[in-house]
Amino acid sequence: MNIMYRPPFEANSFLLQVTEGCSHNACSFCTMYREVPFRMETMETVEAQLRRAGEYAPYIDRVFLENGDPFVLPADRLLAVAELVHEYFPNTKTIAMYASINNIMTKTDAELKALREQGINELNIGVESGLDEALTYMNKGYTAQQAIHELQRLRDAGIDYGAIIIFGCAGPALRTENAEATAHLLNITRPYLIFTGTLHADPGCPLYDDISGGSFAECTFGEYLDEEEQLLSRLELDNCLYFGLHPSNVLRVQGMLGRDRERMLEDLQQVRSRLGSRLDRHPVRRGEGAIVF
Repeated sequence: MNIMYRPPFEANSFLLQVTEGCSHNACSFCTMYREVPFRMETMETVEAQLRRAGEYAPYIDRVFLENGDPFVLPADRLLAVAELVHEYFPNTKTIAMYASINNIMTKTDAELKALREQGINELNIGVESGLDEALTYMNKGYTAQQAIHELQRLRDAGIDYGAIIIFGCAGPALRTENAEATAHLLNITRPYLIFTGTLHADPGCPLYDDISGGSFAECTFGEYLDEEEQLLSRLELDNCLYFGLHPSNVLRVQGMLGRDRERMLEDLQQVRSRLGSRLDRHPVRRGEGAIVF
């Protein structure tokens, strides 16, 4: 099995590997699965994992499917996995996972509803942006309007989703347009959670080469703050967790929308004041894009 990637808020979930690698594996900024051919785990392997875990932790009530984008699996396969999960962990209420917009396209409305009835919910989706120019450059494989349509289908089926958003993915020149378009997408599709980070790239992906070669400009500290402030000011959501604690962010901030929006905007203004003359500099980064101050 490969390294397991999961959102921070899934720390207490049981990680069940049902796929290996990413079915798309072509986003210009990502190296997570570049050298990992996509494949499905056999149902025998899936059941063996559940059997072993059930021997010492039968009380598990939340499962997170791994890795890559498990929602790519056909609906009948996901339903079979869910049936096994409930057999070994009868207290399970939620079966979450990473998913993509393209994964949703392969499911009918009836299939989405059937998946929700079996506890599949709270999908983590790398939306990244609501701006077509950014989605094209990042090679996401869909348009903003397609994303809105598919996310609305999820909502109609009763499936909640968390949106992963990347600041800076449209470059500094389009940061305002990117923030406004992304806020528009989020306001329409109404995620239960927004997970933010800033754009960073490691060797081995096209974006790294573009930044190194000067064909793509990374945002400065100030430009990242501009975009985040614009996004927050445009969001019209309630009871949505804004999770901005990723180490790649200029400021790690968290709160509930809309209750804490003004407080988070004030926090961003304060860090802008503290950075002062460094606002025009580009971040220096470590692993996972963590910014070094």
